[in-house]
Amino acid sequence: MLRPARVVWSLWLRPRTPGVSAGNGDRRNVASGGPPSGSTSPRTLNIFDRDLKRKQKNWAARQPESRKFDYLKEEIGSRIADRVYDIARNFPLALDVGCGRGYIAQHLNKETIGKFFQIDIAENALKNCLETDIPTVSVLADEEFLPFQENTFDLVVSSLSLHWVNDLPRALEQIHYVLKPDGVFVGAMFGGDTLYELRCSLQLAETEREGGFSPHISPFTAVNDLGHLLGRAGFNTLTVDTDEIQVNYPGMFELMEDLQGMGESNCSWNRKALLHRDTMLAAAAVYREMYRNEDGSLPATYQIYHMIGWKYHDSQARPAERGSATVSFGELGKLNNLMSQEKNNL
Repeated sequence: MLRPARVVWSLWLRPRTPGVSAGNGDRRNVASGGPPSGSTSPRTLNIFDRDLKRKQKNWAARQPESRKFDYLKEEIGSRIADRVYDIARNFPLALDVGCGRGYIAQHLNKETIGKFFQIDIAENALKNCLETDIPTVSVLADEEFLPFQENTFDLVVSSLSLHWVNDLPRALEQIHYVLKPDGVFVGAMFGGDTLYELRCSLQLAETEREGGFSPHISPFTAVNDLGHLLGRAGFNTLTVDTDEIQVNYPGMFELMEDLQGMGESNCSWNRKALLHRDTMLAAAAVYREMYRNEDGSLPATYQIYHMIGWKYHDSQARPAERGSATVSFGELGKLNNLMSQEKNNL
């Protein structure tokens, strides 16, 4: 996949007072209805500066040519929409958590979705939401504190947003909380080895030039942990799979430019505020030396975790109880042998 034209990268935010922005520009308060567990969990690691993430996303949304940086988010939004279409049902009320400019909604239709709520922490992103034929309500809210009552939505989707929340277990619990029984969550987030080329190049260059390195790429969830977190949040009939997208850039600085334009810059509290010019030049040289393609372009790998989980309902199929089988695996093996013999005799 070749990157459209130019490049930069940034990420993360902090709690805001929830509000609703209607299509006519009016804004009104929304009653908060989070899970009864209250505010942030005592187990929460405060990794990301959420207020900085909001500023990064607002800055990206204000750029005059912001749409040229949307190629990755639009692609993943379309893949999530495809997974929604694979579910043979309609969804009267749906929610997009961390919607940005509506990267999922633009690929859905009113035959599938009755009404769509879109929430994001960046007000400028909500103002620039793409038009769709689905009746839509924009809500200014933090992904970590969903302002909705229990059993509200038939469908919740989320695309490339949850990797910036400090308390991912609680965020998944809240998504489960606002879903109706037999409702489904379809999401995607960056994870694993995303941007490993950039990470390694910066670490090697900084170690050589400055005698040590600081984290310049935010930490990502491992795929092995994601299924466990979904199950712990209460979801069942889980599906977790990975996609890998490689985008080719003219150079490392173009990649960093695109990341910034996406609103995906690092917002970890322990980030280093400044990288020296010679360290950056050295990192660009390391990147080119280690990872350059035959045509001279530089690859950047994005690993995407896709997840689907259902909220329990009595009508859902359930596995049989342990020990309820009437035929052993040994008997099944004999049956296969008998079928093979009979086929040979024909």
